[in-house]
Amino acid sequence: MAQAETHHVLPLPEFDRPVKLLIVVAPYYKDIADELVAGAKAEIEKVGGSWELVEVPGALEVPTAIRIAYRQSNFDGFVALGCVIRGETTHYDTVCNDSSRAIQLLGLEGACIGNGILTVENREQAVVRAEAAGQNKGGGAAAAALHLIALTRRFGNEKKDIGFKPLREGIQIAGEAKGPTTA
Repeated sequence: MAQAETHHVLPLPEFDRPVKLLIVVAPYYKDIADELVAGAKAEIEKVGGSWELVEVPGALEVPTAIRIAYRQSNFDGFVALGCVIRGETTHYDTVCNDSSRAIQLLGLEGACIGNGILTVENREQAVVRAEAAGQNKGGGAAAAALHLIALTRRFGNEKKDIGFKPLREGIQIAGEAKGPTTA
């Protein structure tokens, strides 16, 4: 196996207010997922941040879970984790491309996401990339999310509220206002 090329790693950002991230993991390959999660947790904790963890069945469900939390919760950012190992069919290409594309589209909507879904040819490559004491791709995904959160805070476009916002005080059903009206 070829040695990984060295590359520049940005120092972690500093935050004046704590950050809260959601780690979404597909534990299809549980041992690999556990290493990715360990790396992500450690990176978030280095900046004094907190995290919650949710598991989904597979890599295709990771972006959907992030989208649900992005719309309905108050996380500053998200870490997408999982592993897709090439098999004998084209399903590998579908899962890799569609999960990556969905995560990218969520990012373009403003979600601060670090993508740590490994797409590899074999288990050995996955293990090398996942190990928290090795290439630590889970930690790298968390660091990416943290950098995007820092940019969002710098440019002043944080989410101000969570969940759905009512149009006005009253409840509107099929065009008729119900409840108190305000003028």
